[in-house]
Amino acid sequence: MCGILGSINRHFDEKALDLMKHRGPDDFGIDPFELNGHHIYLGQRRLSIIDLSEAGHQPMVSDCKKFAIVFNGEIYNHLELRKKLPEKIAFRGHSDTETILEYLIHFGTKGIKDLNGIFGLAFLNIEQKRLTLARDPFGVKPLYYATAGRELIFASEIRPIKSILKPTQLNEDALASLLRLRYNASPNTLFEGIHKLAPGHIYVVDLQGDSLESKTEYFAGQLPTVMEGPKDTIVQTYGVELEKAVQRQLLSDVEVGILLSGGIDSAVIAALAKKHYKGKLKAFTIGFEGDFEEDEIADAEETAQLLGLDHYIKKISFTDFLDLIKECSRIVEEPLATTSMIPMYYLAQLASEKVKVVLTGQGADEPLGGYTRYRSEVIRKKIPAALRVAAKPIAQLMGSKNEQLLRGANAIGISDEMERFLSIYEIFSVEEVGKLISTRDTLSVQEVANFYKLLGCNSRGHAAEKMMAIDTRMNLSDDLLNYTDKITMNFSLECRVPMLDLELVRFMEALPLDLKLNSKGGKIIHKAYAQTLLPERIINRRKKGFQSPTNRWFREEMDVVEQILLTGDSEFSKVFDQGYISEILAQHRAGYNKEKQIFLLLSIYYWFESNKIEA
Repeated sequence: MCGILGSINRHFDEKALDLMKHRGPDDFGIDPFELNGHHIYLGQRRLSIIDLSEAGHQPMVSDCKKFAIVFNGEIYNHLELRKKLPEKIAFRGHSDTETILEYLIHFGTKGIKDLNGIFGLAFLNIEQKRLTLARDPFGVKPLYYATAGRELIFASEIRPIKSILKPTQLNEDALASLLRLRYNASPNTLFEGIHKLAPGHIYVVDLQGDSLESKTEYFAGQLPTVMEGPKDTIVQTYGVELEKAVQRQLLSDVEVGILLSGGIDSAVIAALAKKHYKGKLKAFTIGFEGDFEEDEIADAEETAQLLGLDHYIKKISFTDFLDLIKECSRIVEEPLATTSMIPMYYLAQLASEKVKVVLTGQGADEPLGGYTRYRSEVIRKKIPAALRVAAKPIAQLMGSKNEQLLRGANAIGISDEMERFLSIYEIFSVEEVGKLISTRDTLSVQEVANFYKLLGCNSRGHAAEKMMAIDTRMNLSDDLLNYTDKITMNFSLECRVPMLDLELVRFMEALPLDLKLNSKGGKIIHKAYAQTLLPERIINRRKKGFQSPTNRWFREEMDVVEQILLTGDSEFSKVFDQGYISEILAQHRAGYNKEKQIFLLLSIYYWFESNKIEA
């Protein structure tokens, strides 16, 4: 797990690379190459996890000097991939980087689809004068890039690109999409000219001519055909696939721990990890001082005791809450509405004191239908069309202040699938976005439509399946996985996601819908298999989610929030309508839960302050 930085026809030095030293404090390197008049630079900061010796040093150049690679991530099937290579290859060590280099030399960049892992990489084919960037199928690892004429810069984070290019222009269309989606979907960022490579894509740059010719391609494939078979057999096979995924992701030359919540997902991962881990597995949990329903320490402690884990806990207070939002905004680099990044900050800090690698239970809800919005699609199909249209006015007439219920009631009457997906997930509606910044969101539906087509969603009959598949590549990648990667790596901690193992997701997405969810709940097969590992009281605990108690805190400290967001001379205030923001804050005071909206607005405010972008 590392940080990579590279360029074409734009020099950078160790100072720019060291802006990502937190991603790789153990080693670094910068190598120059010249091809057809183009100057290429490859740099890397290394966090040593597999093969701690010099044999794992990057940039890594082949013995024939015709190929080079810089790589961020882990490839869990790299030992299996080595078996597909000619026996004559004399490997210098046992790093997965060397495996990838030799594999791509032998099979070409089409071999990227065989990599079961998390990665952002750059592969330089000196012989064919071509540079290929690639990002893993679910976007666990980030990869940003910017082009200008004959120049290209790419990196694992925005900050080194920003230090070189010094962007000053706001991408207003991306801001509108961010306000609607609660994250910026790839390839968009708030910086005009800086892009994110989308999950499961490669970006190929041809260096044969004087100018740079580039193209983007999708390599991760469409949804698989739905399987058939007896439920008991499928559940048993699911257990085998999940166990293999966890076992693969324990591959490490350093100690591995687990981020343990009070829920079923991390408990299942912990139970399987303990089965295959040599030594006592360390688990880490964060809670909150005071009486908060979001606190999961008691539930996690019960799980840890049951499994015999070495359990570390920490309770956090909210005395410096605004400073922490500001710091998390700096670390994550892209504003988000997801309040769970606050406990993740403390959780990563805690775990990094004991281990260099952790497993997490993230990634089960999207492919297995764990969220209410998927269940809503199942329920919707059973409701007559006339009643669907009436759901919104009925909810409003009842005076409900439940934001999730109101969004669902609004979405249920929308017939267009992609618009409905956006409506049920959006944090601000199209109309609200217009009131906030006077710009209409046009990007969000384009990005949803793009993955809808790439994945072949028309092959699935139920809208819930399509929504789950899209969320697995969009919401996960650019929201939850984005902040998880940035925050854990801020503490030089590698975070692995066994539920997003490539082979496991292929299996999960081939499952019949009724083994994932029904009108009563989701993750049906996951819970059925969990019964072989855990007691009922853990499997059927009420889902709390990984949240922070920001709803109450914002209400108690609203005066402070108003002082920040309603400051009249900030760059933020030049873009956002202060009157409408005041209305949103007043709604939160009145009992409507607007914590996500307020959190996002604060994140955007701090983004403007730290980047000095002019409106």
